Amino acid sequence: MYITKGAVIISTTMLKEKKLIVLIGPTGVGKTELSLSLAERYKTCIVSADSRQLYADLKIGTAAPTEEQLKRVKHYFVGTLQLTDYYSAARYEEEVMELLSELYTEHDTVILTGGSMMYVDAICKGIDDIPTVDNETRELMLRRYETEGLEPLCAELKLLDPEYYKVVDLKNPKRVVHALEICYMTGKTYTSFRIREQKTRPFEIIKIGLTRPREELYERINHRVDLMIEEGLVEEARKVYPYRKLNSLNTVGYKEIFNYLDGEWDLSFATDKIKQNSRIYSRKQMTWFKRDTDIHWFHPDNVTEIDSFLNAIIH
Repeated sequence: MYITKGAVIISTTMLKEKKLIVLIGPTGVGKTELSLSLAERYKTCIVSADSRQLYADLKIGTAAPTEEQLKRVKHYFVGTLQLTDYYSAARYEEEVMELLSELYTEHDTVILTGGSMMYVDAICKGIDDIPTVDNETRELMLRRYETEGLEPLCAELKLLDPEYYKVVDLKNPKRVVHALEICYMTGKTYTSFRIREQKTRPFEIIKIGLTRPREELYERINHRVDLMIEEGLVEEARKVYPYRKLNSLNTVGYKEIFNYLDGEWDLSFATDKIKQNSRIYSRKQMTWFKRDTDIHWFHPDNVTEIDSFLNAIIH
């Protein structure tokens, strides 16, 4: 079997010799610095698996790589979208797999890192082939969500796709709305497209998970939020405030500052809520990642152990 990209034809047998180091872990654990060090060591590049760092206007609140870090190592999928751009895990899978076929003509090893669980799974396992929602349907459902709220849409999903209704996070508007979009656009249930078959990849995937004791991680998260405030998170949120209803801004950090800008909370309370919600999100990430028995876990400071583990596989 061959993968064709322009004039480049790559044998999947050849790709089997290639490695994808997947560096994952909860928010604030220390993925960025280790990914830079590994990329420099293996003379390679970094592919981001962060669904919010894709947006060019969300640098501070997403802890996106700094200009200095971007100069150290070539990054992909950082700051490539506008807030109004539609994006999905399915599109991410397609674009990253295409990119990897190019990168492996120059590199034996590539680093993929980030905390967006679905994006990581999209590359490691693949996601179901769900149709792309057309603009008309997407705009219709967005208007309905804005005018009716989430509860009536959940009730509608229960009627149209009771099986998915039982398993979806009913507090997550993105998931509920997307399922309804598929139902309306295709006339089929969203469940009918969720095959859940893991795809095979033509390269070796090495998963490294970073973890810290809970109190240590929480201290780092709290400190990082304080730094974001110092670096101008409020000003960044104020610039994107007109787009606050977009899904790209339905995320920890911006939602809380929007409440401050609305006059509902003072800045101190908003900051504390960002810390709290970031800690909650870190627990959700760990719950998701711990389902994957292929992940090898390390403390980020144990660089020697990580090096030894990788050297035994790569060399």
